[in-house]
Amino acid sequence: MADGVPAGGKGALFIGGAWRPPASARYTTVRDPSTGRPIGEAPVATAAEARAAVDAAADAEEAWGNVPGHERARILRAVAARLAADRETMARLIATEVGKPIVDARVEADRAAGVFLLAAEEIRQLGGESYPADAYERPAGNEHRFLFSVREPVGVVVAIGPFNFPLNLLCHKVAPALAAGNPVVAKPTSAAPFTALRLAEHLAAAGVLPGALNVVIGPGGAVGDALVEHPRTRLVTFTGSTEVGKAIAGKAGRQAKRVILEMGGLDPFVVLDDAPLDATVQAAARGVFGYAGQVCTASKRFLVQDGIADRFARALAERATALRVGPALEETTEVGPLIDAPAVERMERLVDDARARSAKVLAGGRRPADRPEGTFYAPTVLDEVPEAARVLHEEPFGPIAPVVRFRDVAEAVRIANGTPYGLQAAVYTRDLAHGFALARRLRAGGVHLNDPTNLRWDALPFGGVKESGLGREGLRSAMQEMTEVKLISVNYAG
Repeated sequence: MADGVPAGGKGALFIGGAWRPPASARYTTVRDPSTGRPIGEAPVATAAEARAAVDAAADAEEAWGNVPGHERARILRAVAARLAADRETMARLIATEVGKPIVDARVEADRAAGVFLLAAEEIRQLGGESYPADAYERPAGNEHRFLFSVREPVGVVVAIGPFNFPLNLLCHKVAPALAAGNPVVAKPTSAAPFTALRLAEHLAAAGVLPGALNVVIGPGGAVGDALVEHPRTRLVTFTGSTEVGKAIAGKAGRQAKRVILEMGGLDPFVVLDDAPLDATVQAAARGVFGYAGQVCTASKRFLVQDGIADRFARALAERATALRVGPALEETTEVGPLIDAPAVERMERLVDDARARSAKVLAGGRRPADRPEGTFYAPTVLDEVPEAARVLHEEPFGPIAPVVRFRDVAEAVRIANGTPYGLQAAVYTRDLAHGFALARRLRAGGVHLNDPTNLRWDALPFGGVKESGLGREGLRSAMQEMTEVKLISVNYAG
């Protein structure tokens, strides 16, 4: 890699179009979750450097906002082309940095390139409206006025990304912000910073103006707060835990800043008695064990009707046992490691709690004995999990599938809606009429009939309700959130 992340060496901050070592001279070691071996040294920014990045973005605000839309679109298409050409390197970096199986990491790299293409296309749709002034009695003289609205950039956008999709989810923040004419300060997670730094290299090479994109890395308590509270930032877009998201919302709200928050979930996967068993189990395994369950939309609670529960639980356990757990860079790996040791310890606490409350461990429930290196946890299926178990109330963010049985649809709705979260949900049934009726009763930002919870269309609105989110991502939705509507009137009376 070039300026941002020399292989095995020390990374740099990207501020005002220039690479800088951290003023503190502090670095943290980033390790491969599959092996525990060091990848490189990530820079640790200070609060002063975070503020400097915001100042650089604010200085570029007028220049980037005045770049014609067709030129911004050309630059974004150039970014997409560079990402496509760099696909394999990006995928291997993702796999090494966060432990995502290489097959899935390639999909993430492809999607990231697509996000920039979609953002370029949406620039043409980012318009206002015209209004019939003469339809309004007041103010007087409307028969001689022309009314229309335009959308203008909101200002400096702070983009705070998660570890689990270090490229694509950061692109979902950076691409629409730049497309709408806003400069950006990105803060990737300290656990996985190098993908973001390589993305910055591509953006700079594609022609994004100096200062229109900045990347700083460091702890949320110092760097994150400095970005959110800086008087020149106008919108914060965040993906991460509900606890952190609510804290950001409080800090931003005190200065009337906008927020787009994509937070935690306990996404229910509801299985009715008439569901096709084989297809449902295959989808369930994808929904809960994909990327070792470290996905906000992963299927986290399996609500299964009594008549099919025994067969479903046994079949899911068989599928879990058959999955190949291994290092992320091996082509045959289906389930890779968790991000770090504390994540593994969280799995152990949740499983121990469920077991103590009489839940049955049908598969997994331990660290794999054949993986002494790395931070692995076996795909786990828990059956007959009581409603008081912590795994049904705390987001696991790991490969645990708790099965909860229910008698009728009313009970399923009560359990599904009985948490503070509402990101996505799934319903499996052969009876689409019942499926539609149930989908309307589930409190979630998205409900998928006969598909798992972890579906997302990059172009379409995405987000949660209750404590799972505020605002919507998806290219058009995000660009609308990242712009201000201005009404303009023209009086053409002589």
